[in-house]
Amino acid sequence: MAAAGSWGRSPTFKSLISRIVFMHIVAVAVVAIFLPLVLFWLLNSEVNQLHRAAMRAQAEVLAERIVAQADGTLTFNLPDSLRGLYSDAYGRYQYDIRDVEGRLLFSSRPRSSAAAPPPETISGAAVTRLFDGKPVRIQVAEDLSHRDVIIDDIISNFFRKVGWITIPVLLVLLAADIIIFRRALAPLWKASEQASNIGPARTDIRLPTEQIPREIVPLVTAVNEALDRLEGGFRVQRQFTADAAHQLRTPLAILRTRIETLGDGAAKQALLADIEGMSRIVAQLLEIAELDTLVLDPGETADLRAVCTDVVGTIAPFAIAQHKDIALKGSDSPVMIHGNAEMLQRAIFNLAENAIKFTAKDTSVDVEVGEDGVVRVRDCGPGIAEAERELIFQRFWRRDRQRSDGAGLGLSIVRGVADDHAATVAVENLPGGGAEFTLRFRLADAPGGV
Repeated sequence: MAAAGSWGRSPTFKSLISRIVFMHIVAVAVVAIFLPLVLFWLLNSEVNQLHRAAMRAQAEVLAERIVAQADGTLTFNLPDSLRGLYSDAYGRYQYDIRDVEGRLLFSSRPRSSAAAPPPETISGAAVTRLFDGKPVRIQVAEDLSHRDVIIDDIISNFFRKVGWITIPVLLVLLAADIIIFRRALAPLWKASEQASNIGPARTDIRLPTEQIPREIVPLVTAVNEALDRLEGGFRVQRQFTADAAHQLRTPLAILRTRIETLGDGAAKQALLADIEGMSRIVAQLLEIAELDTLVLDPGETADLRAVCTDVVGTIAPFAIAQHKDIALKGSDSPVMIHGNAEMLQRAIFNLAENAIKFTAKDTSVDVEVGEDGVVRVRDCGPGIAEAERELIFQRFWRRDRQRSDGAGLGLSIVRGVADDHAATVAVENLPGGGAEFTLRFRLADAPGGV
């Protein structure tokens, strides 16, 4: 039962075409072996049947040469045209004519050998006729050792010749089957390519049902219906995030205005700092909502060097206020990549802001732009533990949940922008201390390039 179960699951062949081709190879091998055998048996049977019919016809011709005399005796008159056929010189055909008691009446063999049993190579037929009410049996035989040369060659060589013809024919049919299967499965491959483009940012894509095999249409339809439900759920979630962020902006603005009317003091500054943190969280929620609905134009490009220049210029006052520095390094010429400049700016800004928060005072954060479309952001902070290098990109994850200076959304936005741009983001600790975040983007094709 275990063997049958493993065969049913076909663990060796994960491809449908591989399974079909394997089964066809097995079928071709079986047919290539048994078809020549069956054809050989059919040919041999047909030859034997024709041989028996010819022998029976000869016996009937001989029966016509038997004549009953008036005294009850039988005479046998064989014409010269047939006498040579049954002569010892020819040695191929023989006949015996016997009465009902088995006594030999006439024979083409000499009397000395007529009583001996026929050799094993003798094959023939017999007919019975009545003469004066007495049955007479006419037997005609052929010596198979002297069989017709053409028939003998056909039978002896049939298997070998048919075997060589059958195998190439079946292989050609197998190749034709593979082509047919590939053409038949082409719509499924097209649908799978469409499915590979479906993601949180592209929930509007549906699998095509045109030219899909009738047996697969219910599955494709069910998948499309499931995608409709998922799209509805994503739409509700995104709308809720955006609406909640928008609704929070107004109360925060009112609260900030009221607090600013209070007298100066530590309590006022603490409240303003809290409101600033809440406003930052609301802004990040809006960025996430926008990121979830972003659909990139495949032909859109951005200058990575210019984006990083804007980020460094925007965030420099924040770094200086914390007694830290930020520097732009790397390529001085434009670095064109596939992507949306606004979303790229948000991702690199979040990396730079995160680096400034964790780097030590009186140190520098470096933003380096490579000509190969790579951005590296280095700090002089405590680094990232290896066990946390994937966790830090999750939404709302924070190592120290008692801190109130962030909600753990900045790096998740970086990962989202990277995913939408088919880019990669990674983090490693530097030998001298600190961490290095690396973003790798696809370079745009050069003008006139292929």
